[in-house]
Amino acid sequence: MDWSIIGLNLLYAVLGVVLMFVAYKVIDLLTPEVHFAEELQKGNLAVGMFVAAIFIAVAIVVAGALN
Repeated sequence: MDWSIIGLNLLYAVLGVVLMFVAYKVIDLLTPEVHFAEELQKGNLAVGMFVAAIFIAVAIVVAGALN
């Protein structure tokens, strides 16, 4: 088993999670009139789909950068 490959995969996974968090916070700062957490608790599906789209977009960018 090659530990360097496992370490790199772990590093990329952590980097992906951090980038998703940063992207969420940037969008949250750019839209001060929308409180995502409160809207999600209310069951607003549009906000949930928007947040999911942000995460999917960041995942596609990170995956593209790895290739």
